[in-house]
Amino acid sequence: MAITDKIYVKNHRQLSSQLETNIPKGAFKGATLDMLFRGDGLEKLDDTTRDRVLDFAEDFLDCDCDNNPYCGCPERKFVQYLLELRAQGLGPDAIVDVMTDDYMVYAYPGDILSFLDDGVRTLEAAESLARVDGDTDKADEIRQSKRDLAR
Repeated sequence: MAITDKIYVKNHRQLSSQLETNIPKGAFKGATLDMLFRGDGLEKLDDTTRDRVLDFAEDFLDCDCDNNPYCGCPERKFVQYLLELRAQGLGPDAIVDVMTDDYMVYAYPGDILSFLDDGVRTLEAAESLARVDGDTDKADEIRQSKRDLAR
């Protein structure tokens, strides 16, 4: 299961009530992405909530793909966002706090930790493959990325 399947809308019941429609709890579920992409009813939200929802839409739903927002770009951009937070030295709890402050979405710290651990394991495999292929420069680059992610 992808990490984006484990990202949830904070106060989604309150949000559903303000929008006068049901939205799923998952931030990357189809109905949620539809609502954000079309902007239906966002004027009903209080200013702070609307600002965060619009920030989320601007940062993750903005692409030129024909299938936007179902093209995979929002999920890839969000994964990149998580990796950037980790690169800043934040741990799972802090990452959850920042994403909640930035976009009113959250995850469980254990899910973030599992995502980061999976990333380290993937990089270990890629490093081994680069070594087998004889590409020591690539293996060294991957090893450094692995260290950065694991710290």
